[in-house]
Amino acid sequence: MRAIAEVGLSAELAAATAGRQPVTIGLVGAGQMGIDLMVQLRLMKGIRLGAISGRRLDLLKASAETAGYREDDFVVSGCGTAVDRSIEMGRLALAENYESLCAAGRVDVVIDATGNPNTGASIALTAMKHGKHIVMLNVEADITIGRFLKAEAARAGIIYTGAAGDEPTSTLEIIGFAQSLGLDIIAAGKGKNNALKFDAMPEDYEEEARTRNMNGRMLVEFVDGTKTMVEMTALANATGLVPDVPGMHGPAASIDDLAGVLCTREDGGILSQAGVVDYSIGKGVAPGVFCVVKPRHPRVIERMTDLKVGPGPCYTLYRPYHLTSLEVPLSALKAVLRGIPDMQPLDRPVAECVAVAKRDLNPGDVLGRIGQRDYRGFAMQWGEARDGRLVPIGLAEKARVVKPIRFGEKLTYDNCVPDEGLAITQIRRRLDQADAVFA
Repeated sequence: MRAIAEVGLSAELAAATAGRQPVTIGLVGAGQMGIDLMVQLRLMKGIRLGAISGRRLDLLKASAETAGYREDDFVVSGCGTAVDRSIEMGRLALAENYESLCAAGRVDVVIDATGNPNTGASIALTAMKHGKHIVMLNVEADITIGRFLKAEAARAGIIYTGAAGDEPTSTLEIIGFAQSLGLDIIAAGKGKNNALKFDAMPEDYEEEARTRNMNGRMLVEFVDGTKTMVEMTALANATGLVPDVPGMHGPAASIDDLAGVLCTREDGGILSQAGVVDYSIGKGVAPGVFCVVKPRHPRVIERMTDLKVGPGPCYTLYRPYHLTSLEVPLSALKAVLRGIPDMQPLDRPVAECVAVAKRDLNPGDVLGRIGQRDYRGFAMQWGEARDGRLVPIGLAEKARVVKPIRFGEKLTYDNCVPDEGLAITQIRRRLDQADAVFA
């Protein structure tokens, strides 16, 4: 293949990494996203995977082999010193736990690809304890206690950041571009990637999941709308944009129709206000992300119309893809080399993703994980969730039902009790107590 010059971000990263050891990644989580990252990191310059940890050593080995590592390429490592020794030997350390991975001196930045809220909280805090930057490919943890983790990272002098390639960060790129041009942000969000079925159950999706190298629970997290609600909550809390209505509108607007639908009623759309997050199930939007904007001057409206952006007065700026885990290493590089995050939550939240029952729940039930049979995510404004004493979805796993909850009802602190033994529950309780005093 003909060689071409390094340009743009690639040239900048090449210059920044020249003459130094590669940026070394510690990865926690060896599922679908973890394997993607293992492969991707082998294809990039100036960065490498030094260590990976997961719940089971046999699955770690299988994931490494799936990613193209041979058995003599990796070494099982039981402590931080052993992880360092493996990295120095040029081999991949299979860390027996994330604590040893975080403790390794050779690891520069930790990526959490577990998707579990409580595990993500513990990983982030452990990474910070050892002075490691943390990239959260775990939006569920971020929307629950991300502002606390951001503050802790700042105190430790390290970077806490959302992950490039995930829809919130990809959308944020377009928002920042629009703001730099002085355009008003009317709405921003994503196309829904999978068919939407609010009461989807994992047993009905096992076969499809196998064909996509996923498990049924993970697939259902997307199908039942939870992932969309979680992601748009993260975007809201990073920008100040809010869900216009509880659950958002989610119109069946195509890419050509978005600017005429996700705009205010004054401009012929469905929104009661400008400055919102939402999603579309319409044709041609997924797997992309979008930002509906409105110019402030008739000359700019004339030019954007002339440039075929749309008929106006609102226009859709659109990125037709997001590369999920394949882009995540860029966040790690920016944290280490530039000292900047791709996305962080604001100090005060504006949105919450709460839990809604997917079936009738009875006193004594102990709730399972996101994407299983008990509940799904539902995005709404933070103040409404607080006033209703609604349980954030990041606290639903292992919560105990204490009053009957019917299908479609929201989980509240009156009808279920989050597990007080979990770190994320304890941290979130302190945040809520501080918010009550502030209010």
